[in-house]
Amino acid sequence: MSDIQWSDGTPIYRQLKERVIAMMLDGVLKPQDALPSVRQVAAEYRLNPITVSRAYQELVDEGLVEKRRGLGMFVTEQAAGKLLTAERQRFLNDEWPGIMERIRRLGFSTQELLQLFEKHS
Repeated sequence: MSDIQWSDGTPIYRQLKERVIAMMLDGVLKPQDALPSVRQVAAEYRLNPITVSRAYQELVDEGLVEKRRGLGMFVTEQAAGKLLTAERQRFLNDEWPGIMERIRRLGFSTQELLQLFEKHS
């Protein structure tokens, strides 16, 4: 979780949660991997342990992380699938309409887009 830059516009616990989610999506954190301890993250980033606990608890509430008594927090087997499904839905709902509008505005044909896709794949 190195090199985190905190922004002022979003609560830090949410930024931390999003960073952990990004690590899961990128495959840095895999199913059954342990998350760094609350104490370790709090010390490393000079955060209040309550802030770290809140981020971790949201991950638990969403079924992405599980608590193991006396052992810590671990990525669940279902985390990657849940995240991918949610991110795809977010893309289709939030980003795709704007992309489609831009494609129409620029006059791309389906064939042109497929050729470009194949060229860059």
